[in-house]
Amino acid sequence: MDFRISADDRVGAPKGRQNKTQPSSAAKGARVEPTMGQSMAFSVDETRPGGNVGGGKPPKSPRKQPRKGKAEPARNRKKKRGGGLLMGLLWWGFVACLWGGIAVIGVIVYYGAQLPSSETWAIPERPPNIRILAADGSLISNRGQTGGEAVTFRELPQYVPAAFIASEDRRFMSHFGVDPIGLLSVAVEMVEARGVTRGASTITQQVAKNLFLTPDQTLGRKVQEAILAIWLEQNFTKEEILELYMNRVYFGSGAYGIEAAAQTYFGVSARNLSLGQAAMLVGILPAPSAYNPKANPDTARDRQRLVLNAMAQEGYITRDEADAARINPDQTIRTVVAGSESYVADWVESLMTAYIGEIEGDVVVQTTIDYKMQKDAEFIVKEAVANEGEKRGFSQAALVAMDVDGTVRAMVGGVDYQASQYNRAVTARRQPGSAFKPFVYMAAMEKGYTPDTLAEDAQFDYNGWSPRNSSGKYAGTVTLRQGLAYSLNTIAARLAIDVTPEKVIEVAMRMGISSNLSAVPSIALGAQEVNLLELTSAYAPFANGGMGVIPNVITKISDVEGNVLYEASNAGPGRVVDPNVLAAMNDMLKTAVEVGTGRGANIGGWEVGGKTGTSQQSRDALFVGYTSAMVTGVWLGNDNDTGTSLSGGNVPANIWSNFMTKALAGRAPAPIPGGSYAGQLIAQQLIDPNTGMPAIDPATGQPMVQYVDGGTGEPVQTTTDPATGQVIAIDPATGAPLEGLAPVDGQVSNATASTGFGGFDPNTGMPFDNGTGLPVQQIDPNTGMPIDQGQIVQYDANGQAIDPVTGFPLQQQNSNGFGQAPIDPETGLPMTLVVDPATGQQVWVPSAPTSQQPQGFAQPQGQIVPPGQVQQQPVYQEERSQRTLMDLIFGN
Repeated sequence: MDFRISADDRVGAPKGRQNKTQPSSAAKGARVEPTMGQSMAFSVDETRPGGNVGGGKPPKSPRKQPRKGKAEPARNRKKKRGGGLLMGLLWWGFVACLWGGIAVIGVIVYYGAQLPSSETWAIPERPPNIRILAADGSLISNRGQTGGEAVTFRELPQYVPAAFIASEDRRFMSHFGVDPIGLLSVAVEMVEARGVTRGASTITQQVAKNLFLTPDQTLGRKVQEAILAIWLEQNFTKEEILELYMNRVYFGSGAYGIEAAAQTYFGVSARNLSLGQAAMLVGILPAPSAYNPKANPDTARDRQRLVLNAMAQEGYITRDEADAARINPDQTIRTVVAGSESYVADWVESLMTAYIGEIEGDVVVQTTIDYKMQKDAEFIVKEAVANEGEKRGFSQAALVAMDVDGTVRAMVGGVDYQASQYNRAVTARRQPGSAFKPFVYMAAMEKGYTPDTLAEDAQFDYNGWSPRNSSGKYAGTVTLRQGLAYSLNTIAARLAIDVTPEKVIEVAMRMGISSNLSAVPSIALGAQEVNLLELTSAYAPFANGGMGVIPNVITKISDVEGNVLYEASNAGPGRVVDPNVLAAMNDMLKTAVEVGTGRGANIGGWEVGGKTGTSQQSRDALFVGYTSAMVTGVWLGNDNDTGTSLSGGNVPANIWSNFMTKALAGRAPAPIPGGSYAGQLIAQQLIDPNTGMPAIDPATGQPMVQYVDGGTGEPVQTTTDPATGQVIAIDPATGAPLEGLAPVDGQVSNATASTGFGGFDPNTGMPFDNGTGLPVQQIDPNTGMPIDQGQIVQYDANGQAIDPVTGFPLQQQNSNGFGQAPIDPETGLPMTLVVDPATGQQVWVPSAPTSQQPQGFAQPQGQIVPPGQVQQQPVYQEERSQRTLMDLIFGN
């Protein structure tokens, strides 16, 4: 029976609204069906007595009756609820994913908006590398921010990039820049380990991070990293991305890129890495400081094994190859230790901006360094410090070796570059002590003194300054030769006062000293600081015949394509020492090595000149010496400037001797220049025989010179080589250069021929004019007559005729009636006109270097008596007694 339950019949309805007539209740346990179109808001559990549906508490049933027929509707109701839950989960899961996706997109958009426009994205240039090579092409070092040059993907063995992929990003060749599978696996690992286990960045992401981003570990940076990684994959090939990664990733020890790492750890190019070396380098990447084979070789071996296993699992190598490539656990990993050549590399790097300006790309620098000589110097210095340092109280050393033209062949800036990169050969300035005295003596020679000038070795006082000899002993009257050989402080001090400290500084700077010096008398004793490089180069003119040098270590700089950016030239200061003065200095400096304080520096077969130096309290000990082939300076001391028990004549001289013996091995000994002009062209002022006056070139109005054979004194025909600008001697019959006479360098202002030189007339010996085919005639402007043997004239910037051999102005002929200078029959050289100090008359004297004749003497002014009067020969009252006294005092 259908019925309808109205609102007035609900539980709790007001009595007045309840229906008056109640239908009989349905049978007990029967289901009450709602009418069509209506729903039932509740279920009826049991009939209530008296038909009272809406009011009163129902009486308790004496026995609970089972609710028959209720099980099936209940089961149906549970099924509906279970299906609704699943659908609800799916629905809310979809909603969560949708909102999560929107959130992710929002985060990507937010952090992506902080990046610059993608149109401006570009791979930043890799910092330039400076590849520094020795003279033979071997690598000295790489300098720059990366520590090595870039190499291309195809230059490397195939197992090198394979090691990177197997160890760092196995799905590198298939992912799109971000590896979802890798991210999921890392997430699972971290959940299981309850902590961070490893990173999930792909190689592309690491490239993006290294190129564009900071290393901050933030959400924003990771999002930007992923964006940039996808951009890289869209714009570059896998090969290009991997090449970027290999050339820029950090391997520790200052090495960026695979080439820098290969050179740093194994001393080989990445192009020549073995499989085991490549695996070890890749194993460094997760933690360069912890897995560094220099610092932690055992850990590095473990990392190498992991990389090799990964390569085998991925199929890049076989298991047998992996096993063979492992380094034996008992085998020491040989890594490169930076040696003394690194001091050279640092010096070269500091010069680069001055040579080529700002470096914009990789460059290759060719140096003058002899690699074997460099290693010999390093070994000898280290051995000396190890053997003598502790007992003599010193811990540091420096050495500079160069050819006589200033070409640096070896440089040691300290005992251990790994421990200290401070370059004591270039950067440090120390007191040279007596090694500075040659410049004092040279100033005296230029004033007119000779090695045989007598001077008094005795204490004196000058304005409160009273120099003392280091030995505390004094020899009395000695020659300047002896004064320099035995390093007598009083003699050097007297000379410095006499010639003036300003003159000493001028001479030192002309020779090559560049440090600032103060013009005080104590400059004579080397109390002012210089560096070893400039001091050594200042001795080079003594060894090369009087030409100033500029120390040079770079011959050429080019880019990686071979374009030359800089190339060294032979330009230099020119002549800085007159040949006569040079001969006098070499005479004295040879004596200093033969019998003086530098006796420990003698080497077999070679003439050696040099000077010891020891500063106050032996804080610095030096020896600078030379042969005709090489100049070398040695310094020993302590960085904290504490005193030692050294002297320049012991350990420094021994180091010098040991090094030079190796450096000159196999070379034929040659004498130090200064004893003879044989084999040289010598310029001689041309004198008009009719007037006795210098011949004047009618074209220029300048004095003219002729050239003579330095060995015979005979005039020779010369011409100028248009290719080199050198004056060369030629055979007048053939016009061919004469053998055995060295050409003369110099600027040629004018030639005897006004047009091109065309050889000599074999009948007259006169030069031909190429333009006319006629002999060239030189006319004396005073007589109008032709002048025979007219030759080439050289001039300085002021138009003054100069001697192309000495570089000094040509002396004017004296007006005493003498004609052209006579030739010394013993030397074959023109003689020099001087004033005899005994008679006051002008006399001709030999001008050859061996004669050591004075050029004139001006009476010195000052508060002390000069060291001695200039004499043609020394006068010994008791010569043997004097020498015996020197032997007695100095133990010679």
